[in-house]
Amino acid sequence: MVKLKKYNGFLKLFVIFLTLFISSCSQKNYNLTKIEGKQLPITEKTAETPAIEKFIKPYRDHINKDLDSVLAYCPETLDKSTGKWQTTIGCLLADVCVERGNLVFKAREKKTIDLCLLNHGGIRAILPKGNVTTRTAFEIMPFENNLVVVALKGDQILEIAAYIIKERKPQPLSGMTFTITKDNKAKNILIQGKPIDVNKIYYVATNDYLANGGDSMTFFAKGVQKFDLNYKLRDVLIDYFKQVDTIPVPKDIRITED
Repeated sequence: MVKLKKYNGFLKLFVIFLTLFISSCSQKNYNLTKIEGKQLPITEKTAETPAIEKFIKPYRDHINKDLDSVLAYCPETLDKSTGKWQTTIGCLLADVCVERGNLVFKAREKKTIDLCLLNHGGIRAILPKGNVTTRTAFEIMPFENNLVVVALKGDQILEIAAYIIKERKPQPLSGMTFTITKDNKAKNILIQGKPIDVNKIYYVATNDYLANGGDSMTFFAKGVQKFDLNYKLRDVLIDYFKQVDTIPVPKDIRITED
């Protein structure tokens, strides 16, 4: 599908020229002998084609109407740049994945998600103060990632804590708390408020990219079972925005330091 939109900045249009040589005019046999490419810059000064603009306008207006429909209200701006070990937007996203993911996971598998781990880099925009729209969800989560639940042993949960400490980024985390010691070890690890049991199986929500080892999260490959909920993270956000009037801002502390 080709998406036409307003010219914003410099876009590049790739025009493919196919050069055909006639090998036999009488028999009308054509052979493709060469493909040449050329970049044609399109700037804001490039004249719009009225016929094309007229054709796509109804579609653009319809899409913009859907994207700009107000779903909820956010009392303050949430972003991923403030916070050493956690951010408000990261905590919110992880909490939402547990809450909405459990609706599917419980109904389908009769099991409960224990915690959620996402990646800091996967958050692509802020959640601004004010009205929250469908467009907001697309900006925060522009990728086509699905929500996945991986069954991990307690030992791999220890690896999650070690990974967070090593990366030193506020990875979105929900359902799990711990303290970082002075020698960069994790202690007092709690899952849903209870001490971790290394012999127990925990169900961890994440996205399919991370579940397949993305961002060096190799511990997910050690999972004993994997469940693809076929629920895009973007749709998780949209459905959550629709169900709340005012978005709650997470204030609880999930990772502390000695």
